[in-house]
Amino acid sequence: MLQLISSIIGYFEKGGLHVMLPLVLGAAALWYALGYRMVALNRGNRRSVRVLVDRYLKADARKPRGIVDTAVVRGVALLKAGKTPLRRHLDEQFSDLEKDLGRYSTLIRSVVISAPLLGLLGTVIGMIETFDSLGDMSLFSQSGGIAGGISQALFTTQMGLAVSIPGLIVGRILDRRQALIETELDKLKDILCTSKA
Repeated sequence: MLQLISSIIGYFEKGGLHVMLPLVLGAAALWYALGYRMVALNRGNRRSVRVLVDRYLKADARKPRGIVDTAVVRGVALLKAGKTPLRRHLDEQFSDLEKDLGRYSTLIRSVVISAPLLGLLGTVIGMIETFDSLGDMSLFSQSGGIAGGISQALFTTQMGLAVSIPGLIVGRILDRRQALIETELDKLKDILCTSKA
């Protein structure tokens, strides 16, 4: 365990704490947000919206397991209660679900965009150190000289890309899932507005 901690600290020192710390904090925030969205974008039952509406209209009292299930239960309850105009009541009932669908998507996009830029900042800092070493003719200085500057440049670039690329891929998958659920919620509103309790 102690060896792992010392290797992590060494990795931080090679990349420069002023760039690596924000990258690690950004990575932690990114994966928290992705995890939240993975859980929140649970559709629930895999059946079509029309089948779910028919089931719940026939008094199927199962507990909802996801966003679409929850929306169907709320929508059927409004339909059975005879609320008019139904579309406005459905919009009100689904507003918190629709808000949950987009939660943390801006944070994910921000970290995915800023991580490579932070890596680039570390690259520039490392290259400045390299050129300073060349200017001073201190090829083997305490700070690592040319090799230290290039090493720092490569570590920060690597870390920026390592944070950004998986976040970009998983974020796009979750955005696609969000779009599908939003489409299903719109379809549900149309079905309920044309149904009779």
